[in-house]
Parts: sequence; C-alpha cells; structure tokens
Amino acid sequence: MVRGLVIGKFMPVHKGHIALVECACSHCDEVIVSMSYTPHDPIPGDVRFDWVRKSLAHLPKAKSFKVLDDFDDETLPLEDRTKIWSDFIRRTYPVVDVVVSSEEYGEPFAYHLGAKHLLFDSDRKRIPVSATMIRSKPLTYWNFIAEPARYYFVKKICVYGAESTGKSTLTIRLAERFNTSFVPEVAREMLISNDFNVNDIIEIGKAHDKRVEEKTREANRLLFCDTDVITTQIYSKHYLGVVPQILLELEEKTSYALYFLLDVDVPWVADGLRDLGDRREEMMELFRTALTERNIPFVAIRGDFAAREASMVAVVNDVLARY
Repeated sequence: MVRGLVIGKFMPVHKGHIALVECACSHCDEVIVSMSYTPHDPIPGDVRFDWVRKSLAHLPKAKSFKVLDDFDDETLPLEDRTKIWSDFIRRTYPVVDVVVSSEEYGEPFAYHLGAKHLLFDSDRKRIPVSATMIRSKPLTYWNFIAEPARYYFVKKICVYGAESTGKSTLTIRLAERFNTSFVPEVAREMLISNDFNVNDIIEIGKAHDKRVEEKTREANRLLFCDTDVITTQIYSKHYLGVVPQILLELEEKTSYALYFLLDVDVPWVADGLRDLGDRREEMMELFRTALTERNIPFVAIRGDFAAREASMVAVVNDVLARY
C-alpha cells in the first residue's frame, strides 16, 4: 500500500485543494487529509472540516482528519518547522510514503518524514487561486470556492424601510438582475390582517430567520432580503407595544453587508395590510433611527422606481467589485 498525505488549513477549501487531493489519490492507495486548526482561526475549525468532508466525498481513498495545531512555531525557519510537523505526523498517523503539496514546505517536510514529495501546480497555473485571495475577495473568486463552503461568503443585502416604498418589487428585480436568490417579506405570507399577537410576531421572526438561512445556502454571491428582523421589531413595538426578547436574539444571528433605506417619496398604495399611509414620515424616521442607533450604515434610496433600481444596481456593482 502507498499512503499519501495532504495537509492544510483549508480556510476555505477551494478547487485547488480538491485538485491537489485528487492528484494524491491518483498516485496513492490511501490519502490522509490532515486539516489543522486553532481556537483563534478566523473561520472555525468545525465549519471548515465539514466543508472538507463534503468537498472530498467523491474520493473514497481520501480520509479526512481534524487536528489541533498546538505544536507549530511560526518564528522558526521552515526547515525547523517542518521537522516539528513531521514529528507530529509520526505520532498521529500511520507511516506516510508520499507528501503531496503545492507549497515550498513540501520538500523539507517530506524529507523529515522519510517520504517522497510530489509537487502539484506550485505556480498556480492550473488553478490560479489561494485561500488568502478568497478570504480577501470572496465574491471575485467565487467560482473557485468549493461549493459546500460558498454559503459562508454570501453577502446579504437588506432592502429596508416603511411600507409602500417598493421593497418587494425591487428585491425581486435585484435578485433577477444579479442571478441569485431573495428572501421575501415573510410576514406577508403569514398575516391576512394587522390583528396579530405576540406569538404571531415571534413566529414571523423565526420564519424570517429560517428563510434567510435556507436562501443563503442557494445564493449566488449575493442574497437580497425584503426587510429584516429589525423591521419585525419596529412593527411589534408599533402594534403591540412590546419587542419580544427572541427578536433581539435573532437580530444578532444575521449581519448584512449593505442596507438600502427606501424613502417614502413615492405614492402610497393600499393593499389590505398597509394602514399607515397617513404616518409615512413618522414611520420613515423610526426605520432610520433603528439603524443609526445601532451604528448600521445605510444607503438612502429616493426617486421614482426606475431611479431607485438604477441607484441600487450601481451600489451593488460596487459591492461586487469591492469583495
């Protein structure tokens, strides 16, 4: 039996990593994929290990393991570091015959292990990406991210504001424009009138949170959300006089890369649920204040619906360029 070894942090796992392990599997009878982690990593180890297992599920020769990196010393020269690594590998795994890598550490590491070294795509010509590049600009390098890891890097955009400002229509149009998913205003799927109670508002908050999680898993770079749980809090306070604690907890779960605050400078249209046409400026200020009190930046959107859409598209394009 020829046993190979691939090591890495896989932060995140990407197509270069997958191709590396595929190469190792083509030369070996078994491949140990050793993912190291520390408690201080910017992406938690458990999350990354789940990505690794799912990304390599098509390779029966690959055996994935997660190990705590409490042995490395980055202050040492590479030669000394790879000797420490090799000592750890000997203590942890069966005998390794081949080290497969794309990095300069591969040769000295293999030497200290008494193994051969197989170098794969070290100049990144085949798959021109690195985990560092992805972490810095995940949307730019989206197509290189392993599919199980993509949801983690989706940028959520909230279309936010008082009633009858075009949120629902614009959310759908933006999702279509950028070929991705969207989260509708879940409350409208659950209410037939504004006669609701605290339990109803809690269920709306939970349903919205669940929908965001589900749609994030299928989104393409961006996820457009028609309102958020802050909106649910505002209407809970307005109609019921209270904000249930769970809505505050749900708010902490989701962060948005961008908020669009839609102004009330368009005609108000009744639709059976809307009943605040005579208090639009007051509600607009409530929505604005909710963001400023939380120090959440936002982009104010005004004008007719064509102008709104054009402004929002331009801002989203800037987001795509920045990330």
